[in-house]
Amino acid sequence: MKKVSVKDEIIAYALVALGSLLFAVGDVMFVNPYRLAPGGVYGLANVFHALWDWKISVAGICMDIPLMIIGTWILGPRFGIKTVTSVILIPLFTYVLESTWGYAPVIHEGLYDASEGLTGFLSYTIGSGDNAIEKYFLPDFFLNTVVAGLIYGVAIGLIFRAGATSGGSDIISMIIHKYTKISLGVLVLIVDSCISLTTFVAFGDIRLPIYSIILIFIESKIIDLVVEGVSSYKTCFIITEHIDEVKNYILNDLKRGGTCFPGQGLYQGHERKMIYVTLDRGDLVKLKSNLRQLDPNAFVNVIESSEIMGYGFKALPEE
Repeated sequence: MKKVSVKDEIIAYALVALGSLLFAVGDVMFVNPYRLAPGGVYGLANVFHALWDWKISVAGICMDIPLMIIGTWILGPRFGIKTVTSVILIPLFTYVLESTWGYAPVIHEGLYDASEGLTGFLSYTIGSGDNAIEKYFLPDFFLNTVVAGLIYGVAIGLIFRAGATSGGSDIISMIIHKYTKISLGVLVLIVDSCISLTTFVAFGDIRLPIYSIILIFIESKIIDLVVEGVSSYKTCFIITEHIDEVKNYILNDLKRGGTCFPGQGLYQGHERKMIYVTLDRGDLVKLKSNLRQLDPNAFVNVIESSEIMGYGFKALPEE
């Protein structure tokens, strides 16, 4: 086992803290004012807040903690200290924002004190109890959804990158997966979509689940970008009669390794050799531009590689 340095641990917990703060910002300032529910326990917490004026932070942690206890009981001790830290920090930051900023939207097309003469407006409350004041705003659903998806994606991506999770509805998906063997990815999509549909049941506005699902899609793409980075790799299978020339070009000019293995053509049964090599986008362009000179009759199959691990690329994950 590779020993984790103190510096790496500090960076990991800093990422968890920053991700938790960004998640709270996205939820309180962008998601909640528009009554969206992009999956997770905080999606449900937003619905509960709109229906019964529950604090998002309180509703969120009241669902998160029992889910983690049940998940640990059924699935075993899968949730590390970083995940517990995230589960604590997210409602803490959310509570601070609820108490200071309130539930006012950041993105809108105008704020109003009264609703007379307005169509398509949404409302939010300033203060509580007898001092509560209702304000109104004209929403910009599309821009708000895009920005919220970006913030959510960066937030959860940072938490994932630190080796933690945000808990929540993913635990439900894990439990169902244990007993049904349905793909975890499919279950997460089903659970989050069901949570998003609660906005239609609660408020009768079909736009809300649609925009919530768009937000989930944007969020997932940004998570991949934050966790995996912007590097794009291609895997090439090259069948060539000039195996030595192509091999030398890959080794000496591109400074890349690869694997060479024999094969047999289906039509004529001739023995052929194939090179398997993974390249970044720049090296692939160089290979394609020089391959015609090396062997104009070469056959090349290029495959998109979503993730490459091992020597020369990303390190294999640690336990």
